Amino acid sequence: MPRPGASRSGGTGDPAGPASQPGVTRRRLLGTAGATGLALGAVGTAAGYAAAGSGDPDTAPLTSVGAETAVFHGKHQPGILDPMQSRGHLMAFDLAPGAGRKEAAALLRRWSATAERLMAGESSASDTGVALDAGPSALTVTFGLGHSFFARTGLEKQRPVALDPLPDFSSDRLDKARSDGDLWVQIGANDGLVAFHALRALQKEAGSAARPRWEMTGFNRSPGATARPMTARNLMGQVDGTRNPKPSDPDFQQRIFVPDEPSGTGTAEVPGGGSPRWMAGGSYAVVRRIRMLLDPWEKLSVTEQEAVMGRHRSDGSPLTGGGETTEPDLEKLGPDGTLVIPIDAHARISRPDQNGGAAMLRRPFSYHDGSDGKGAPDAGLLFICWQADPVRGFVPVQRKLDRGDALSPFVRHEASGLFAVPGGAERGGYVGQALLEG
Repeated sequence: MPRPGASRSGGTGDPAGPASQPGVTRRRLLGTAGATGLALGAVGTAAGYAAAGSGDPDTAPLTSVGAETAVFHGKHQPGILDPMQSRGHLMAFDLAPGAGRKEAAALLRRWSATAERLMAGESSASDTGVALDAGPSALTVTFGLGHSFFARTGLEKQRPVALDPLPDFSSDRLDKARSDGDLWVQIGANDGLVAFHALRALQKEAGSAARPRWEMTGFNRSPGATARPMTARNLMGQVDGTRNPKPSDPDFQQRIFVPDEPSGTGTAEVPGGGSPRWMAGGSYAVVRRIRMLLDPWEKLSVTEQEAVMGRHRSDGSPLTGGGETTEPDLEKLGPDGTLVIPIDAHARISRPDQNGGAAMLRRPFSYHDGSDGKGAPDAGLLFICWQADPVRGFVPVQRKLDRGDALSPFVRHEASGLFAVPGGAERGGYVGQALLEG
């Protein structure tokens, strides 16, 4: 076995090892189980959306995983445009009885300071030692505000119109105890202990100001698990992540982020138009726990599964031919005169040009929480999508899927949340400062 710090190609790190170096911080203690820093796609088809990392994958040395560092400060919060990580935690909190605007501001200041330290590979204020011998591992921490947050803090007039509750959908079987919340935290990292360490640190920093409402844990393909960069597969075995919007798209920013100068008019005629000025540079996250009904799905033949999806299982290419990224020919007929891609196929119904151009950036995690009382796997998707306005992003696509997607009988939406995610914090500031101190 290679020594800690050694690459699989036989190269070695410092022979003395990182622990012998002066001034050791968690940032300098790099993880040794590594692969590539690939922006591999996450799962998303079960929700009715393709999912993938937002950037183009780049290969990197095998020992690089622990060293990868995301940036906390910036125009946007981390965890939106960063490549997908292999481990994730989602958690919602409710402000404690009696806690209001002052306590919420102090909490978000503490959380922001802790997230900044941990993402830089430094220790937390009350460090448990869980991640001492790992680097930052591409850790990102993202904070959001739920609909109820604004009443709790006396800021109802600042609540965005875009944060109005989502409509009901026929596939919803929602557990209210695992839905919504005053505050939302998303944690992602390429090391499970680093992700858990961040979770515990933020839980402790909540103190008496907020209490946990729900928590969910997810995973994705580990960086470097494939011989070459490629789109990931979801828990249904499908190649999934082909059609996620990319930052290079000319309309990417306006579809995903609230404008620098939002109208603040309370209308949603344009993306971000229903957002107040404190949301400039922010986005809206729709979070859905979507269970995949794997037992009935796996009873289908490969041909039947492909008809449901409208794509080949082997490589994700459309049934009408070409490669994974080839545009499906939705009008093509087979020898029998019927549509090659069925009228209710997921690939047809979920296409943006079939939904008024609705677009969102999907960045989810898979999950597996054991089995239910009948022995069926409790597994599926922690779906997370980002958009400047959910009324123009998530809602029209989900309504279309609700009306006749062939995949619908094989998925069940069991929890839901919608959160306003403010823009990134300035140095010395904290997330949400423009709202809470404006």
